[in-house]
This record gives sequence, C-alpha cells and structure tokens, in this order.
Amino acid sequence: MKIAFAGFGEVNTPIEVIERKCKNAAAELEKAGAEVFAYYPIRDDYEETCINGALKFFSAKQFDAMVLCVAGWIPTHAIMKVAEEFKHKPMVLWGLCGWYEEGHLVTTADQAGTSAARFALAAAGYNFKYVYEVVNAPSKANEVISFCRAAQVKNNLKRAKIGQMGYRDMQLYGTQFDGLAVKRCFGTEIECFEMLEVVQRAEKLSEREIKAAEERIMRWKFLKAPDMGAVNKAAKYYLAIKQIADERGYSALSLKDVDGFKKLLGFPPAPVFTLFAEDGMSTIPENDCMGNLTQIIVKGITGQIGAYLEFYEFFNDGVLAGVPDYIPKEITEGETTVLPAAFGELSQGLLNVSRVKQGKLTMCRLACVDGKFFIHIVKGEGKTPERWEECGWDKPAPQLPGLKILLSDTEDFARKVLGQHYIISYGDNAAAISEFCALNNISVI
Repeated sequence: MKIAFAGFGEVNTPIEVIERKCKNAAAELEKAGAEVFAYYPIRDDYEETCINGALKFFSAKQFDAMVLCVAGWIPTHAIMKVAEEFKHKPMVLWGLCGWYEEGHLVTTADQAGTSAARFALAAAGYNFKYVYEVVNAPSKANEVISFCRAAQVKNNLKRAKIGQMGYRDMQLYGTQFDGLAVKRCFGTEIECFEMLEVVQRAEKLSEREIKAAEERIMRWKFLKAPDMGAVNKAAKYYLAIKQIADERGYSALSLKDVDGFKKLLGFPPAPVFTLFAEDGMSTIPENDCMGNLTQIIVKGITGQIGAYLEFYEFFNDGVLAGVPDYIPKEITEGETTVLPAAFGELSQGLLNVSRVKQGKLTMCRLACVDGKFFIHIVKGEGKTPERWEECGWDKPAPQLPGLKILLSDTEDFARKVLGQHYIISYGDNAAAISEFCALNNISVI
C-alpha cells in the first residue's frame, strides 16, 4: 500500500508544531505497513513555495491514495491546489487535533481547516473520506488505513485477470458476467480458455514434472488407497492449467466442472482445485465469474484466500454451508484429507473431505443487474455441523467439508441471498469490505 501524505498548517502556526504532528501521523500509517511518501509542512506562503514543492514531490511518485492531513488551520485554497493535480486518486481528509498542556487545551484549529475544506472537496467532486481526530481519544489512523487499503485494492483490480476454463457451467444464470460492466467498475479482465488447450498441454508434460505433482498429492492424508490413474490425471491437469495461469497472470481461477471435466473427461477436478489453493490461488468451480470477482476483492481487503462455500440447508438459527469437492488448506483444520469416492454416474474422484476451521466469519457475494453492482455481506459464526450427507455418493457417504453458520437473522439472509456460492473470510470484515464498496459505488445490501 503506497500513500501520498500531504501535511498542512498555516504560516502563523509554529512550524515545529506542525512538523511534529505531521511526523507522528505519518509514522502511524507506516506502522500499519504502508509505504508513505510524506511531504510537510505545506503552508500558505504568499509565493506558494510549499505548494509547488509538494506538487513536484508527489508528481514523481506512484501511489494508491493521497492523505490530506490537516495539522492546523490552513486556508482551503492551499489544500485544493495540491489535491487538484491528483483528483483522480482516492483521498482522505484527515484532521488532527489539539492536546492538553499544563491543565488546559492547546489547539491549532485543525477542525477549522477540515470543516472549511470538507464542503469544498465534496462540491468539487472529489472521491474522499473525512476522518477527524478527537482530543484525548484513540487515534483514528486505522480508519485512514482502511480507506487506503480499499484504494489499493481498487488500483490493483485494474490490472487483475481472472481465468475461466469454459463458460456458464450447467447453463447457470447467476454465475455469468457483464464484461463491459466489470471493466467499467473494476477494470478487471475475465478471460476464457478452452478445455482442449488444457488437454493438449497435458499431453506434452515431462515425466519429471508429473512425478513432482503426484508426490505433492500423495502427501495428503488418504482415507483409503487412491486409484493412481486418478492421481496421474490430477497432476497433469493441474500442471497444464498452471502453465496457462502463470503465462497469463491470473489472480483467480474457475473451471467448467460438471459439464466440462466431469462430463467430457470423466474426472472430478477437486484435487486440481486443492493444488491451486495450496499455491494461494483463489478458486471456485462451475465458471462462477461473480464468485471469482468477489474472491479477489476479499483477498485484497483481508489478505485471506476467500474460500467458497455452498448452501445446502437453511435453519431457524443459520445455514448449512459445505462443498462437494475441496476446501483450501488455509481454512483446513488439521491435514488435507482425501477420500476416493464416486458420485452418481461419475467415475471415482479424489474428494477433499478435510475439516473446516470454526470461528467468526464474514460471508459475501457480488452481483450485477443492468450494469449496476451490489454486494450482500453478512456476519456469522461457523460451527462444526451435525453428521450429514449429500444424497448420491457411494455408501458409506462421505462427510463433506462444511460449517453450520449461525446467523442473527436467517430470514433476512434468505430474502437477500444472491446465489448458491458465497465467499467467506474469518473475522468481522464487513466494514472493510463496505469501505471498498463505497469507494467503487457498489451498493451494500
């Protein structure tokens, strides 16, 4: 995260006070892990030496967001003259505050400066957040960082690419995407590649490469001995798709599952997904484009992989969410556990039956209607569910990975639900995800 930090204070305020306050504020952002390009004090000198110096300094930098830090009263024109050159960047108007000294309050009129500038920035069409400090209260630097993190993700999404092998698995509706709407809102490219390319590449792999991937698979905990032909296929398809993903720089990946791998190749791709998840790649089955896009947003905001879960049952106090294929190692409690099993008319696959970590979590999903994006965010607590099975598996049926997610209002969730796949992250990330949405004009429901 790269932040341009512009610290302001007027010429009549002691310069050492403005410098001290700006230095401390910039240090708080650096402590949070940001790379800070700081220039201060920017004063309203008649010759505009400070303003011109700041413009020259920031023009030579690449950054995700600009922080307009008001450390004391400053005429609004000084702020605007610096900000105008970078109006295309997200900004924070951050007002510092006074302090107590020898039993009385000392102020540099920081909020006089911010209250004058807030309206001007809003009226001039800036995309900014207003944060003000309160005397003798905890710092709000975390709010500044949260906004700048959202700005960083917004910036990164402009260069992101999502890979989809095939398109619209099972002819589903909710997994599709409007390419121009995605490009307009996020700048992200969603590319499709063919299963034929995967098969062709798989045939050209060296035995050394295949053996190394097979060894990775065999390190998993198998509940019974696997068919080595299935292990070989998993290794080859993983390596072939990885070549494509590496060459094209994909940030997330989905595969045509039911109507692709399973129907045409007779091979459930659960172990392929498991390997990619071990690599840290966000993945989701069934050509779920909106799921992939949600994943890279969640990963950018939280640093987590953004695993998917699918809904099986609703209860009065929550939902049963699980997966019929795999979970990432990141959300696995204990070892990656695999059960060779068959479902319906499919040949034996390598089903990931690992146990899912419990804990407080945030579920969300992005959707688009008529070119407008919105997101459903809900908080819950994941608990290990009762014994359950999905009808159709070989007997004895496997215990699929899943959670019973306790919700405060299942009825409200059910009436807003946007699809069968939701992306989870651990902890309360609702505010941070909402921050990103506000920055991108995405409605939160």
